[in-house]
Amino acid sequence: MAKTQYKMKENINCRYYRGDMPCEPHKQTGTHCQDCKFYDPVSERILIIKLAAAGDVIRTTPLVRRLKAEMPQSFIMWVTDFPELVPSDVDLKLRINEQTFSWLKNIYYDIVINLDKEPAAISLAESVRAKRKFGFGMDKYGHCRPFNNIAKHAFLTGLWDDVGRANTKSYQEEIFRICGYVFSGERYILQKNSAREWNLREPSPVVGLNTGVGSRWPTRLWPDDYWKILTQELKREGSGVVWLGGPGEHSKNERLADSAGGCYPGHFPFAEFIDLVNQCDVIVTQVTFALHVAIGLSKRIVLMNNIFNRNEFELYGLGEIVEPPEYCGCFYASICPHGSMEKISPMSVKEAVLRQIDYIRLEK
Repeated sequence: MAKTQYKMKENINCRYYRGDMPCEPHKQTGTHCQDCKFYDPVSERILIIKLAAAGDVIRTTPLVRRLKAEMPQSFIMWVTDFPELVPSDVDLKLRINEQTFSWLKNIYYDIVINLDKEPAAISLAESVRAKRKFGFGMDKYGHCRPFNNIAKHAFLTGLWDDVGRANTKSYQEEIFRICGYVFSGERYILQKNSAREWNLREPSPVVGLNTGVGSRWPTRLWPDDYWKILTQELKREGSGVVWLGGPGEHSKNERLADSAGGCYPGHFPFAEFIDLVNQCDVIVTQVTFALHVAIGLSKRIVLMNNIFNRNEFELYGLGEIVEPPEYCGCFYASICPHGSMEKISPMSVKEAVLRQIDYIRLEK
């Protein structure tokens, strides 16, 4: 029996090419590489390493807009702890694990961008092969190091408190600069994937109160009594109140809703939480995941901040930052002996919320 001869071309630089299985155009039309009208050559292969936290993943998405604008034929891969938050503009979203790490470090890239300083991220960035690397890698002792002088400023702000306090660049300005770009106001990319029906039964405008701060910097917590006073004041003004948070805030939000009023529908996975925030008009929050969701949804924002450099936060003109009247000096501290969050009064937050409500009314 004569052997069948396969003399076929493989376009391995095509966006659709898989190597281990038929590509989508072949499955749909039966086409082969040598005569494929769907052939889409990749110009640059880019790896983004931004593992955590969830809010930081969201606030890194403006960089994808610029990368796609500058290199529209690029193939972008993003490795993270939260692939569900990575925008669809990214060609391949990967969750970091041992298998992913082993595979990624054997691929050749045109560009690698690592914006994390944690061991897993710098180890991966140092290991992968690439024509150009931006951000942070690992020195021979396992420490974080900047890949080049452009990343040196961001490296030093995390190394020395006095340099961090003196910083005047937002996170977006910094990451764009690290990659050789100038930040031009590129917005977040946040997809809404939930079709949940909400019955909040709260009057409009609705103010979302996000009570959690995570476990790393508990000094950002606002006293429960202050949340109660704020709720009572807002309801007196005719506003609705919805309590927001994750599993860590569940019992607290139940107590606050019972004692102060407002609606607490519960805690939810990312997609539903994003949709719940989208039901609100104004969000009151500390520096946490809800802040970046609110920015991504273009909600009006009142941000309470006590230990971070306010210049770090790009609010895109969507709100204002409320801070203690006097700086306590507890920069990035997990414990504040001065009780700085207690110095942010409920009335000052209420007034900020009312200013945001006035802005919404003016827009209408």
